[in-house]
Amino acid sequence: MIIIGVDYHPEFQQIALVDTESGEFREKRLMHREEAESFYRALAAAGQKVRVGMEASGFARWFERLLGELPLELWIGDATEIQRKRERKQKTDRQDAQHILKLLLKDDFPRIWVPSGENRDLRQLLWHRHRMVQARTRIMNQLQAVAINEGLRCKKRLWRTGGRQQLESFPLGPWASRRRSELLELLDRLSPTIAELSRAVEQEAEKRPDAQRLRTHPGVGALTALAFVLIIGDVGRFQCGKQIASYLGLVPLEKSSGNRRRLGHITKQGSSLLRFLLVEAAQVTVRSLPEWRGQYFRLVMRRGRKTAKVAMARRLAIRLYWMWRQGLDYEELVKFGSHAGQPEHRDGVQRSIE
Repeated sequence: MIIIGVDYHPEFQQIALVDTESGEFREKRLMHREEAESFYRALAAAGQKVRVGMEASGFARWFERLLGELPLELWIGDATEIQRKRERKQKTDRQDAQHILKLLLKDDFPRIWVPSGENRDLRQLLWHRHRMVQARTRIMNQLQAVAINEGLRCKKRLWRTGGRQQLESFPLGPWASRRRSELLELLDRLSPTIAELSRAVEQEAEKRPDAQRLRTHPGVGALTALAFVLIIGDVGRFQCGKQIASYLGLVPLEKSSGNRRRLGHITKQGSSLLRFLLVEAAQVTVRSLPEWRGQYFRLVMRRGRKTAKVAMARRLAIRLYWMWRQGLDYEELVKFGSHAGQPEHRDGVQRSIE
């Protein structure tokens, strides 16, 4: 078997290779993309079993697809854990590749879960819609500024027929008038695109029973449910709700020592898109459920509005996790609790076992 440690860069990759049968060791720098592709195709043609290990990084989709097509075994590792296991203070590309190779040989490589190609492609749908909505919001804010400068402040009514006619009727200078017309043209082009992408999200959510189940929770729509299912991927990777909150970056930083405990801002690890959607969905849930509304306003009085929003988003993420893991819709979760079906929590309520 051939085991390869790869230190990946956008322009090239440094590899450290060992043949476990003959003991042969080689090092090489492969330029992207032709040289690297021909090297791995030659290994696959030789009929040998190959395992490649690399850190999780961006700009490597073509490389992952190449190894999947050949097929060669690819292990992707947690970059933070790989760095933590390093003993030497010197850092070069050669040493990085050798370090990854040693971890593979010692069976100490911190392998992580990798989403499928279909999963990644659907994430692009979510990101594309998100960026289009952001672009539309920026355009609408600019047009609102134009209207306010002309003495018209009507907020959402500006996008109705009457408000739009007023906006277009203002006498402006040549360049201001051009800016207004081009912004309106961009707005008219973006709105149908976003509507089409929203319909695609609805269709994809309907194909997935897990997303449909999560949509039964008040405040959770097709976009949030689909994003949660795609980004979490395999719910069995997580043992409890705290791990979900940590994975999504909804837990505070902690720098404690001795008798002093210091908590900072949230870590913001994981998907920024899903974190944003959870915060938005949690605000709808707060408006829909009285018990959530009461807890939210208590947190607002104690910690402020921003902290309260994040806390409710964390609560929503944990509740969606338990709905998915237990296969319960919202009504069943409320009735039986998140621990339904477990021996000591048969009815969703913790029971004392003598």
